[in-house]
Amino acid sequence: MITMDDIIREGHPTLRKRAEKVELPLSEDVKNLGQEMLTFLANSQDEEIAAKYDLRAGVGLAAPQLDISKQILAVLIPGLGEDDDPELKGVFINPRIISHSVESACLREGEGCLSVDREVHGYVPRPARIKLRYTDIEGQEHTQRFSGYPAIVLQHEIDHLNGIMFYDHINEEDRFALDDNTHILGED
Repeated sequence: MITMDDIIREGHPTLRKRAEKVELPLSEDVKNLGQEMLTFLANSQDEEIAAKYDLRAGVGLAAPQLDISKQILAVLIPGLGEDDDPELKGVFINPRIISHSVESACLREGEGCLSVDREVHGYVPRPARIKLRYTDIEGQEHTQRFSGYPAIVLQHEIDHLNGIMFYDHINEEDRFALDDNTHILGED
């Protein structure tokens, strides 16, 4: 079971490295790792399990955060209602953004990260819509469009595969500056 002790923190060199592509067909080890990463996210969102194992809630996790420099990430965005299916749930292997919108979006409250144990204030502008090519945990290739919050979460995790931290996107001159092309999610 993955716990917070398995997650490396900012300053660790693996977080600044470009992760290696995963060889296809997928090995059982890769499939198991992807499933364990999804299980961690589900556990982190379950109040009882999270309290028992001292887990911070997360919606995404990339293999480099576990000190495994491979292009694997897991995302679990819960649905709006308690009994709703997740908005997005899956393991993404060798993900590539093949196109993105000119329009940008950011989260009102900024972004957080399981590998960052401090609050980082500021807007993190990212393309509002992306087209992603990836392989799923069954070894099937997909090309799919994402927008809004799922697009932001996926881009955050893909950044981890390229050695980029979310705060690298924050404008150092004015942490809350946005250009005319960027909107804050939920404000239209």
